[in-house]
Amino acid sequence: MSEPDTVAVGRPVVLRGGTVLTVDAARRVLPGEDVLVIGDTIAAVGPGLTVPEGTVEIDATGGIVMPGMIDTHRHLWQTAMRGYGADWTLTQYFVWYYLEWGKVFRPEDVYAGNLLGAIEALDAGVTTTVDWSHGLQTPQHADAAVDALEAVPGRFVLAYGNIQDAPASWTASPGFRDFVSRRIPGGGRGDEMLGFQLAFDVTGDPAFPEEPAFEVARELGVPVTTHAGVWGATGDDGIRLMHEHGFMTPETVYVHGASLSADSYHRIAATGGTVSVSTESEQSAGQGYPPTWALRAHGIPVSLSMDTSVWWSGDLFSAMRATLGADRSREHLEAHAKGETVTHAALRAEQVVEWATRGGARALGREAQLGSIEQGKKADIVLIKNEHSPVMTPLLHPHGHVAFQAQRGDVHTVLVGGRVVKHEHRLVGIDLDAARRAVGRTVEHLRATLGEEAWEKGMNPDVPQTSILDNPYTYTDYHSASTRGH
Repeated sequence: MSEPDTVAVGRPVVLRGGTVLTVDAARRVLPGEDVLVIGDTIAAVGPGLTVPEGTVEIDATGGIVMPGMIDTHRHLWQTAMRGYGADWTLTQYFVWYYLEWGKVFRPEDVYAGNLLGAIEALDAGVTTTVDWSHGLQTPQHADAAVDALEAVPGRFVLAYGNIQDAPASWTASPGFRDFVSRRIPGGGRGDEMLGFQLAFDVTGDPAFPEEPAFEVARELGVPVTTHAGVWGATGDDGIRLMHEHGFMTPETVYVHGASLSADSYHRIAATGGTVSVSTESEQSAGQGYPPTWALRAHGIPVSLSMDTSVWWSGDLFSAMRATLGADRSREHLEAHAKGETVTHAALRAEQVVEWATRGGARALGREAQLGSIEQGKKADIVLIKNEHSPVMTPLLHPHGHVAFQAQRGDVHTVLVGGRVVKHEHRLVGIDLDAARRAVGRTVEHLRATLGEEAWEKGMNPDVPQTSILDNPYTYTDYHSASTRGH
C-alpha cells in the first residue's frame, strides 16, 4: 500500500505477520500471525490466513498488533488549551476553569477542543474515548461537542456534565432532556459509535444534593462517571452517601480514586464498580497518590485515562509507563519503610496493557465487543511499527515493549470498526488543518477575553519560595582538611 487514500472503506483488511497481543483472558501472544477483518468485525486470527479476493494487505512484520486502546476519562473540550496549565496544581485548575474562565468558552470553543482532541486520540491508537465533557453550559455547547465527535471516525462516549451548575439543576432542565432525545440514540443509551453517561461529582454534603441527578441517570438507564477520591474535593463521605442511597452500581466509573479509605474501596469492590486511573494527573496535580497499588489489594478493576491535555500528554503509552512507575515506586517505598527489599515486581507490563485496552472495555460494559483481538469482536486494532526508528528492534518482550518502549509516533495503522483511520503514520480521511484553524480561533477568543495580563498570569502561576536546609557538614576550612596529611 502506497497511499492512505487507497484504503477503500468496506474492503476486507488483513494485517500480515505481526506479533499479535490478543489481550484475551489468557493474554496470549501470537508471533508471526495474521488478523483478518471483514466488515466491522475480526473474522479470523492465525498464521497464513486465506483471505477474500480484493482484501487490503498490510505488512505487520516486525510490528505489534494490539487492540485499540480505550481512555475512560478525558476532558476533550480542554484540548484547545494544550499545555497552558503545565505548571498548575489542582487548585489552580479549579480556579481557572470552575470559578474564572471556564464560563467564557463558547459552543464553537467546545467544538474546537473536542475536534482536535478526538483526532489526537485516534492518532495515538486510542480508538474509544470517554469525553468527560463538563463544559456543557447550554444545550448548544452539548450539540457542538457531539458535532465534533461525529466528525471524527472513532468511538466516543459523551459524559455530559456542567461545572457551572448543580447536577440536580442541569439534569432537570428541559434543554438537557431535549438534547438527549435529539442527539443520543437509543433513548439515552447511545449506540456503538456514540455512548452516553452522566458526569458529575458528589461533594459529601450530608443533604446529598446530587440524588436527583442519580435518579435521572437511573431513569435514562445510563451510567454515572464521577471524580471520587480527589483530595480536598471529593472523598469518603461522597462514596458513603452513594452507597447508602443505592447508587453504586457495576456501571459506575470512579475517576482517580486516589485519596479514599479502605472502607470506600471495599464499597466500590462490593458493588462491582471500576476506577479510571489518570496516573500523570494524580502524581502531578494532587488528587492523591496514584491508587493502583490499593485497587489491586481490594480487587477493584482498573482502566486508564489521560484526564486533560491542558496539562499532560494525550496518549495511553504515557499512561501505561507512568502507572507502572508509580505502582512499583509505591511498592518499593512501603517495603523500605519496613526495612525490606522487593525482589519481584507485583505489577507486570501485561497487566497495564490490559488496563489500557480490555480494562476500558470492561468499565464501559463493552468487553463482549471491544478490548481484545478475538474472532467475532469489533475490529478496533492498532499496529505499532516504525521502520525508521531503532526502538522497534529487537522485539523481545511484546507487552513490555508497548508499555515502556513504544510511543504515539510508532502507531503505524489504526482501524476502528474495520475502517482504516490511520495508515503508514498518516491520518486517513481526517481534516487536521480544519481542526487547527478552529483551535486557533478559540485561542484568539480566549486570549482577547482574558486580556494579556490575565492570560500570562494564568499560564505562569507564582512559584512558592523554597529554602536550602542548614548543612551541619559545612566547613570553612574543608580544603585544608581534605589535604591534611599529604
